[in-house]
Amino acid sequence: MNKEIYTPGHTKNATNFMAKRTVESHGQFFAAQIESTSKVLDLGCGPGTISIGLSELAHAGFVHGIDFGESQIEKAKSNAAEAECENLTFQVASCYELPFPNEYFDRVFSHALMEHLKNPIAALSEAYRVLKPGGIIGICSPDADGWLLSPPSQALKASVNAYADMQKENGGNLRIGKEFGVLLNQAGYSNIQLSARYECYPSLEFIGEYLALQFEQKDRIEEARVLRDWSTSKDGMFAQSWVSAIGQK
Repeated sequence: MNKEIYTPGHTKNATNFMAKRTVESHGQFFAAQIESTSKVLDLGCGPGTISIGLSELAHAGFVHGIDFGESQIEKAKSNAAEAECENLTFQVASCYELPFPNEYFDRVFSHALMEHLKNPIAALSEAYRVLKPGGIIGICSPDADGWLLSPPSQALKASVNAYADMQKENGGNLRIGKEFGVLLNQAGYSNIQLSARYECYPSLEFIGEYLALQFEQKDRIEEARVLRDWSTSKDGMFAQSWVSAIGQK
């Protein structure tokens, strides 16, 4: 299993941040591709809140979520049990070595995973392997080149760039969104469609603390301070650009 570094970590803050995401808020770009009988793989499922929504769409099929973080899988199982999802299962696994036979799934979904990977093409190729002929993949990741932060300042810009650099040092790419078309094509997919949207965080303190804590884990106190100071702005905004892509086997 390839050794990957997940920049946000699996702290309580990071897990709670991810757990606010649902199909309606972050997976809508792929919802129309899910049929009631679909067999769906959720790559990098995290705490499973999007997986739950996918299982409701594929109510006569099933959804299987994988993540390399054991704590995330435990949380996902707990969330699924609380939601009484009977067609939803989870396991710890690597996106580079999926424990499934060839041509097993009708759909593969992945949200906010590709930007963390050292080798996204390898992961997309492995997803291609487990997709049935005609099966569809849907992926979504941010692209930091499109982020809008207000009120602007050089210190804030430097901190955001430093965060992207930190992810790059960990083997990821926070600007990967714009590359999705090329990556899917190289992995063998066809009928590729790209789209983009903005997510505006209603609470600057929420996103500011999320980012600041990750700097603190690296003992980068100045960047954390800048983000916390900015997050108290009464007239501020954080608009995150997301790129989604759909491809077919």
